Amino acid sequence: MNRANWVNFIAKVKQDVVPALGCTEPVSVALASALAVEQLDQVSPNTISATIDSIAVFVSPNLMKNGMGVGVPGTGMVGLPIAAAVGAIAGDTDAELEVLKNITDQDVDVAKKLLTEERVTVAVADVSNILYAKVTVNRAGHFATVTIADSHTKVLSIEVDGMTTYIASTVEICDLVETPKPTVFSDCSVDDLYDFVLNVDLKEIEFISQAYQLNNALSAEGLSHDYGLQVGATFKRNVDRGLLAGGLLTEVLIRTSAASDARMDGAMLPAMSNSGSGNQGIAATMPVVVTAEFIKASHEQTVRALMLSHLMAIYIKSHQNKLSALCGASTASMGAVTAITWLLGGNRDQMNNAINNMIGDVSGMVCDGAKTGCAMKVSSSASAAVKAALMALDNIRVTGNEGIVADDVDHSIANLSALANGSMTQTDAQILDIMVHKA
Repeated sequence: MNRANWVNFIAKVKQDVVPALGCTEPVSVALASALAVEQLDQVSPNTISATIDSIAVFVSPNLMKNGMGVGVPGTGMVGLPIAAAVGAIAGDTDAELEVLKNITDQDVDVAKKLLTEERVTVAVADVSNILYAKVTVNRAGHFATVTIADSHTKVLSIEVDGMTTYIASTVEICDLVETPKPTVFSDCSVDDLYDFVLNVDLKEIEFISQAYQLNNALSAEGLSHDYGLQVGATFKRNVDRGLLAGGLLTEVLIRTSAASDARMDGAMLPAMSNSGSGNQGIAATMPVVVTAEFIKASHEQTVRALMLSHLMAIYIKSHQNKLSALCGASTASMGAVTAITWLLGGNRDQMNNAINNMIGDVSGMVCDGAKTGCAMKVSSSASAAVKAALMALDNIRVTGNEGIVADDVDHSIANLSALANGSMTQTDAQILDIMVHKA
């Protein structure tokens, strides 16, 4: 058993599993906008109450795709323009991915007025970065520009009145290039992840319990109000009508979908995200939580299962570009399937087989932007996880002779990632072209 990476595993999960209020792409724009206003407040404090003259937003194609149709928390609206506007009006820069947590109805009214007066523009930037947001705010004769790239909170540069006041270090700039580079997982396999989760001191991973607390609260919120497409509520209504039976699968569908319903329609509750995505965090959390409750798992079993799910989801996602045409909920659910299989008594071979079953099932699910409809893809992925786990427990698996699945699970993950990083980049471009040219 190699324990050398255990500290790094914990640090990676703490870095990639964090609270996020709202879809992280428009939130990234809101953060850049808030940071730009913060710069203006410093250079010209006597104009803090002045009306914002204009906000210009330039984003990468992938960020545009994931920001066009998703609800922005507390605003009742969708899209990047309102995210930029309300971020500038009332964003809390210290809160990072929860930048909009303190906005009020009055703030939203002011932000909407900026949109009505056509003071906010959004365009696609000609950049190679997968994740990129550049926001310039003009106010009272001064302007500030903040550029975020690579991750949702990484500031690349800050300019005030045309002068650069901050630029990321050379190392950080090099990190923005989407090229293979050593990671905490470079010399690891899924077996190393199993060794860690099943043997690490429980108190070292107790922090992952917050994923349960946040995402379960979001799920309850989704069932309490008419959010989005009401996917979770629809399942629940049809159980009440007698058209669906209860049980593990149904409960997983209801509670996982409901959390995504609420998040994608702008609920003012944070999700515990995974790899920069709230839906990925939900997909890695709620099926595991429901399974643990269903079998009356102990606290220790639940914590270890949640850590296994989130760490495996990060591991799989680390092989892929930050944003792609491959639905992130499907890959996050591949983390959940290992935890579900383990909770139900599965061994390592069966956990590996469960991942292979998932790759053989949902690997072609495309991401066509963040929106309320994502709750349907989250529910499909959660359903696939339960199915794949139950098959694996009966020692049934998609074999290495079928499709992109290999005999070895790590090779299957590599094949899935090659698909996401290769030909699906053209798929991504085609999806965005369709989205921006719809009649």
